[in-house]
Amino acid sequence: MTHTQENKTTDKDFLVEIGCAELPPKALRGLSEAFITGLQSGLDGAGLSYAAIRPFTSPRRLAARVEGLSAKQADTNIERFGPAVKAAYDKDGNPTPAASGFARSCGVDIAALATVEKDGVEKLVFRADKAGEETATLLPGIVASALAKLPIPRKMRWGSTRDEFVRPVYWLVMLFGDDVIDTELFGIKSGRTTHGHRFHCGKDITLTSPAQYEGQLLNPGYVIADYDARKRKVRELVEAQGVALNAEVRIDEDLLEEVTSMVEWPVALTGRFDDHFLSVPPEALISSMKNHQKTFYVLDKDAQMLPYFVAVANLDSKDPAQVIAGNERVIRPRLADAAFFFESDRKQTLASRLEQLGTIVFQQQLGTVEQKSRRVAALAASIAKSLSIEPAHCERAALLGKCDLVSHMVAEFPELQGIMGHYYALHDNESPEVAQAITEQYQPRFAGDAVPASATGAVLAVAEKLDTICGLFAIGQPPTGSKDPFALRRAALGVLRILVVKSLDLDLQNAINEALAAYTSQGLTVPDDTSIRIFEFMLERFRAWYTAEGVSAEVFQAVMELKPAKPLDFALRVAAVQQFSSLPESGALAAANKRVSNILQKQEGDIADTIDKSLLTESAEIALAEQLDRLAQTVAPMFRQRDYTKGLEALAGMRSVVDTFFDDVLVMDDDSAVRQNRLALLRELRTLFLHVADISCLHKA
Repeated sequence: MTHTQENKTTDKDFLVEIGCAELPPKALRGLSEAFITGLQSGLDGAGLSYAAIRPFTSPRRLAARVEGLSAKQADTNIERFGPAVKAAYDKDGNPTPAASGFARSCGVDIAALATVEKDGVEKLVFRADKAGEETATLLPGIVASALAKLPIPRKMRWGSTRDEFVRPVYWLVMLFGDDVIDTELFGIKSGRTTHGHRFHCGKDITLTSPAQYEGQLLNPGYVIADYDARKRKVRELVEAQGVALNAEVRIDEDLLEEVTSMVEWPVALTGRFDDHFLSVPPEALISSMKNHQKTFYVLDKDAQMLPYFVAVANLDSKDPAQVIAGNERVIRPRLADAAFFFESDRKQTLASRLEQLGTIVFQQQLGTVEQKSRRVAALAASIAKSLSIEPAHCERAALLGKCDLVSHMVAEFPELQGIMGHYYALHDNESPEVAQAITEQYQPRFAGDAVPASATGAVLAVAEKLDTICGLFAIGQPPTGSKDPFALRRAALGVLRILVVKSLDLDLQNAINEALAAYTSQGLTVPDDTSIRIFEFMLERFRAWYTAEGVSAEVFQAVMELKPAKPLDFALRVAAVQQFSSLPESGALAAANKRVSNILQKQEGDIADTIDKSLLTESAEIALAEQLDRLAQTVAPMFRQRDYTKGLEALAGMRSVVDTFFDDVLVMDDDSAVRQNRLALLRELRTLFLHVADISCLHKA
């Protein structure tokens, strides 16, 4: 047992900076966050108190300032209890092995041990005061540990040393207060010298304290060390270029993050490209500018693309016109490539590319992309027919949907799949519905993404995702634990969202069976339980959806118990049960349903299908039977029209008569006929609610 004593020592700031070659831009933010997490873990593990940790990072540095760090660990009082005195000495008073072993583990002689009464037993005890270590001696190990834990998939070596890091390390700053922490990392001795911008600051910067770091790097260093501050600066500079053009510079957040990770002293510059490139689809131009040149594109007030781009340089040039001209020279051939791909691709129709998909493997056991396209086409046509949507459009869109994968443009910019298919379909004089669906087949691509706007696109997206889900389940590759390499959970949730948001009344179980049948006809052996496993897997995706919307687990489970085959119907039931659960009568009726469920489950043999009214003698059971008759007729048309909310509100009026029944009537009467009749009455009560959900799940014991 250890007791801590506070030390009255002066807190100081601690600064650590790892100076290195340019760090990978897309990893920079993650490296900084991991470094801070590692430092925090190390300081906390060492029992060192501090006020805050501020991260600093740029392409050439990974740094942090720990503010208000205690100068040493707190002193501690150590108290360890050993064996009972009776077991510690033999009858002659000599120490037993138990006593000797305890003393040895404490690092002292037996004579140094005391005795104390604990829990009514006299025991050996070891007591000692342990002085806290100086923080300065602990920091090298804490920093080294934090660096060792950084998520670096592939480390580099440099020079003749065996040190490894994400990039070669050139300098190391470690200051605790005004003092340098004397250590060595990556073969570099620590000091107080940092370096500013590679071109704007040609001299060393000597730091006298951690508090100087940010200011000294800014001036004279020409480095904005705070990542978020630098990101805000980049955004402001880029937006200002748009204002100067009386236009809008569209800022892609991923690109903004990447550009921020590439510069230390951002300077925004506007360049121009030839107007004739605007005949190329804007998505292709944007991908070219973003991926190759890391530049932002410009839109006019009508959201049409303008022949300008905004680049962010990493220096303040004395001749910015030359920098702009250089960017324009580099971007021109990139856009020319995009224009060439577009023109070249349009010389061949999408339909003529279908056979080429036979050379691309979708999944080794599931066949080629051509086979997938044909399966999806058949499934989409069938789904469309069941939903009274034009099946020919859905089938055509499915057959052409993947054909742009073998185009030059998508080979260069994979993120344009579907988008280029839309343009090429229009060029081939395919119907607008087909062209739009080709783009929409991948929606929703991520959480919060829009579902397809068109009915044809919605059907195609559902069929495409179902084919993938069913195929991978059929070959025994469903998601396991946290691993979902084919993003089947996202695909399943996408199907549900489309069906619910677009109000498509699809029987999901039937669609799954049809998708699996296509694989069977292709020669794949599908295990018998695959269909039900897929169905339940997909319905379970509703759980996360409704949790995010604030729907309780009890409400979800009440509907899940029935496993409605149509997701749209599932959603309507959840909405109704959610509303019902807020009514004052819901708690009592849920409890009653739970009680009824328990009674019925305990019964052996069959329960009568009908109620014999001649056997109803108690006024409470007569009243319940009469109300059941009335309400069954009232709610039947509501349930047929799926007005579940109104139906459950009507059933909520049964609370008093149900409560009275359980208060006044003995269900398990000695007379078997009376008992069976009352059980039939309860079953009818429960069945009435089960037209919507199992509301017994709402009861919290």
